[in-house]
Amino acid sequence: MTKKVKIYVDNKEILAEEGANLLQVARDSGIDIPGLCYYEKVTPTGSCRLCLVKIEGENGMIPSCTIKVRDGLKVTAFDNELEDVRKTIVELLISEHKLGCMTCDTASSCALEDLAYRYNVTVDNLPYDVKNEFEPVDDSSPVLAYDPNKCIVCGRCVKACYEIQGKGIIDFIGRGIETRIGADLGDLWGNSACDGCGECIQACPVGALFEKASQGKGRKWEIEKVETICPYCGVGCRIEVEKKGNEIVRINGVDKGPANEGRLCVKGRFGYEYEMSEERLTTPLIKEKGKFRRASWSEALDIVADRFAAIKKNYGSDSIAGLASAKCTNEENYIFQKFMRAAIGTNNVDHCARLCHASTVAGLARAFGSGAMTNSIKEFEFADCILVTGSNTTETHPVIATYIKNAVLKHGAKLIVVDPRKIDLVKYATLWLRQKNGTDVAWANGMMNVIVNENLQDGKFIANRTEGFEEFKKVIEEYTPERVEKITGIPKEKIIEAARMYAGAANSSIVFSMGITQHVTGTDNVLSLANLALLTGNVGKLYSGVNPLRGQNNVQGACDLGSLPNVYPGYQKVKDPKIKEKFEKKWHVKLDDKVGLSVVEMMNAAHEGKVKAMYIMGENPMVSDPNLNHVEEALKNLDFLVVQDIFLTETAQLADVVLPAYSSFEKSGTFTNTERRIQLLNPVLRAPEGAKEDWEIIQEISTKMGYKMHYNNQGEIMDEAADVSPIYGGIHFNRLGKKGLQWPCRDDKDPGTVFLHEGKFSRGLGHFSPVDYIPPAELPDKEYPYLLSTGRMLFHYHTGTMTRKVTALNDFEPGPYAEISPEIAKKLKIKEGESIRVSSRRGSIITKARITERVAPESVFIPFHFAEAAANKLTNDVLDPIAKIPELKVAACKVEKI
Repeated sequence: MTKKVKIYVDNKEILAEEGANLLQVARDSGIDIPGLCYYEKVTPTGSCRLCLVKIEGENGMIPSCTIKVRDGLKVTAFDNELEDVRKTIVELLISEHKLGCMTCDTASSCALEDLAYRYNVTVDNLPYDVKNEFEPVDDSSPVLAYDPNKCIVCGRCVKACYEIQGKGIIDFIGRGIETRIGADLGDLWGNSACDGCGECIQACPVGALFEKASQGKGRKWEIEKVETICPYCGVGCRIEVEKKGNEIVRINGVDKGPANEGRLCVKGRFGYEYEMSEERLTTPLIKEKGKFRRASWSEALDIVADRFAAIKKNYGSDSIAGLASAKCTNEENYIFQKFMRAAIGTNNVDHCARLCHASTVAGLARAFGSGAMTNSIKEFEFADCILVTGSNTTETHPVIATYIKNAVLKHGAKLIVVDPRKIDLVKYATLWLRQKNGTDVAWANGMMNVIVNENLQDGKFIANRTEGFEEFKKVIEEYTPERVEKITGIPKEKIIEAARMYAGAANSSIVFSMGITQHVTGTDNVLSLANLALLTGNVGKLYSGVNPLRGQNNVQGACDLGSLPNVYPGYQKVKDPKIKEKFEKKWHVKLDDKVGLSVVEMMNAAHEGKVKAMYIMGENPMVSDPNLNHVEEALKNLDFLVVQDIFLTETAQLADVVLPAYSSFEKSGTFTNTERRIQLLNPVLRAPEGAKEDWEIIQEISTKMGYKMHYNNQGEIMDEAADVSPIYGGIHFNRLGKKGLQWPCRDDKDPGTVFLHEGKFSRGLGHFSPVDYIPPAELPDKEYPYLLSTGRMLFHYHTGTMTRKVTALNDFEPGPYAEISPEIAKKLKIKEGESIRVSSRRGSIITKARITERVAPESVFIPFHFAEAAANKLTNDVLDPIAKIPELKVAACKVEKI
């Protein structure tokens, strides 16, 4: 426990923590010592000298931001000499500063402007010549600009780039009076490695670094600020949206955001332009003779209700299927699955989690009893060893990546990266294991073989908290490092080193994502990682666990609230008679006890004519699903298709009826992030006239079909969800505040759960599963000689519906490409940027070649965001037999130069 000590500042007694920063303690106590370079989120430098103080018993003036509190410290913060020095420093800064305050967007929030006012420093009374020759502004970055003439060289941006984001792209360049900051040692910002996260802008105390898109859109006193949750990945960053009227001006990270502490990525900070897009849907559309016409809500909803009712009557409830959405709120997902089950009468409800983490839910539920991230995001910074596999974290979950990099750079953690691609995290890794795609069970078993043979396992944990160890042990005995090297391509020495590193650390954490899950053996892969944690006792405690990173803003919540074919809200099984009876009583309707169809199974059934109608809310399977040619045929074979979205997506273009919905910036409700944290949304913008909230649309359709719903708002829906779902039992809007709550949260007094399985697993004992290596369903051969993998990239999101309407993100990455290895390029005489055709047994696309050693020899990687060269035309829709997830990470392909 931190010791409390007494200090005295200008004779005021202050009780403070020993070792705390003196400047911060003084400010927290109401003593406003000035300063420009101090930024509480990074280590202090004392470079601006404005926070100078006098310490009894020490000579001269000392920057208070560099002093640690100790007992009995006596400080003079203000006297005439100190104030004269501070005024002189401000005068010098003003004399070098480009004085454009009347037109500067930072006016009224500029720290230097405040100090000039405080010390009555004006151009007229300056004792120095004012600088009148200025350098050009560097606005070459797609998102930010740097004005060296306003830069006070405080170093806050330099520190933020390295210490918070872990990038180190910004640094000081030049000497003496010529010193300024620059990216990549002085190159133009747009040519640098800067990926546009904007951390430097948020750290800048003046107007030297600023958002290009925000310039001239509003003065600070015209701006209204609203806090809400980022609509992109599963991190759940809390954001502060600045708006003028109904237009977003800029977005900042909230410093006390529970998952992000002010950190954002380029999408979260700059990816909002789609909200104001003229392409937003504003009226229902009905297709007649192959063309859409505008319709009233009454007409559109009558048609939807009548057609669903007729198809249900003629072909049965199971002839209708629904896709809920990881982009919609918990409440909207709850009401959607309720509609499908209670009004339609089927468990044919699923969503895109099937395509990303269905194997996580299946595997971790079997091993631990709960299929979610065991720890909290900020715990990563304090793990002693982190094993990252199947997660390109810096691109798919950039804010989580900052905590992993902080662990390495600040605290000396060991980082093991297991990935076929040379992802960005490899730069920070102690050890990189490049496995062949689809061999994850083998390398995990190989590590566990070493751990057992060298007696590195946690015997006490195994004995007291697990079952099935002996059967599991028999399987891993066969996976010697030598055999594993032959299967995976990883040198046996690295397998041994990784095993010792992971097992030898006090706290080890596993981080994984879709590189593990999107395989025919996805469930087996997840079980192998769970085995590794159980074997070493690295689960059920702080900083240690098994942590799947969920891909979309509310994919965790959509699963939690029952948008799955086999479970009701709270992962309660539809086949359990007692659970079924509970929901029948609550919903006043008879329910089906058959497990419904998963996403890919729905498409297969539609293709076969068994599924006659589909209701798709906020999903775009015409880009996201595997084997897209098959998907298109399936959707066109439906008798009736309803799509509910904010844009006319590739899927919506095939619909019979399109219903315009609200975006997340226009609604209330909750999202659940990847660390199981339920957070409250606040409406930021007025929705386009003519759009409706998703839950209202569903409620009206249900009522028209005879199953009446009577909700007045999303809060009432969550109250019902809490009533029927034990893990959400204590979740109510009035409890969430700005921090949210992490499930399980079982009643109104439960503070939530930071990490899972402390003392006891959800299923009782942790279960070891013997898992053997099974090769991928499709491997390269003579006709298709190269190995194809697909995935995400930093600058775009999911099917591109949102990000491809953002100018800055398109400037960073304008279109589709395929990463090909230098070996392929040399063999086929392909040059950088040339058009190539990539084909598989399911289809072909034309895209641009990007030649890189990031991919392994004889390998191809294609991001899936681009509909015009959709990677999923090539992917294999063969399924994991347990989780029904398709194998999106391994397929055979061929490449041709055009």
